[in-house]
Amino acid sequence: MARSFLCRAAGVFQLSRSTTTTLLRTGTRLYSDTEPPEPLTVRQQSHGIRRIILNNPRKRNALSLSMLESLRENILTDVDSEDLRLIIISANGPVFSSGHDLKELTSSQGREYHTKVFHTCAEVMTLIQDIPVPVVAMVNGVATAAGCQLVASCDIAVVTDKSTFATPGVNVGLFCSTPAVAIGRAVPRKVAMEMLFTGTPISAHDALLHGLVSKVVSEERLEDETMAIARRVCQASRPVVALGKATFQRQMAQGRDAAYATASKVMVDNLALSDGQEGIRAFVQKRKPVWSHKVEKAHD
Repeated sequence: MARSFLCRAAGVFQLSRSTTTTLLRTGTRLYSDTEPPEPLTVRQQSHGIRRIILNNPRKRNALSLSMLESLRENILTDVDSEDLRLIIISANGPVFSSGHDLKELTSSQGREYHTKVFHTCAEVMTLIQDIPVPVVAMVNGVATAAGCQLVASCDIAVVTDKSTFATPGVNVGLFCSTPAVAIGRAVPRKVAMEMLFTGTPISAHDALLHGLVSKVVSEERLEDETMAIARRVCQASRPVVALGKATFQRQMAQGRDAAYATASKVMVDNLALSDGQEGIRAFVQKRKPVWSHKVEKAHD
């Protein structure tokens, strides 16, 4: 995420007998003027596909409050634009994300700060499921605690065979209760409970077996497989995909009869869309559909 830094003062500080460097003060943090700080997340977008890259490998891409806020901003920016069709979340370094920054969770930070951390985390996780475009996790490495929660919250997860997943909070005295919300809705109850009670990592193939991830590939194939899914999604109508995603999330939280009532009504609403009728016409006429990608009613 692009950041602007105001330099209130610059001074020369003695680092050693032979070395000095100019440091710029921003708030309470100091940065070298020759090495500007790396953004916590990097956002790139091309052909409808937005890449959001967790970019703090030195801290194992911990979901600090700043990282969560940066991730939230990169998800929400122009999220309703017709040019955005899908989001891919990946990470630099060998760890996808180690979860919350435990240094932020000490008692010295205070209850109000802790509340803000978990509120922001929950907001990011629910945003991923509530925004109108699919979100894909592209994972090559370790995803633990809130990092595992992030994977579980995504609509699709493509991972390498070297990836592992765990909720080890119980081992440091902080049960992974918020990660359990997403994980408990992605894997069978008894699998989730074993992960939560023991903190033992599961392999990528076990994660696939239990439904935590969508596909396991070799490290060399990760980019190609993820992009193949992304490009396939981009071939569909944006409002049709958005309607389908929202309906899936809604009906999964309902009982069977209510779910059928919800889905049946939405099927009728889908048929009323211009792109809904265009797709049917194209199928009958044996041609490729020409999507408008607009939420508009079909003309009678």
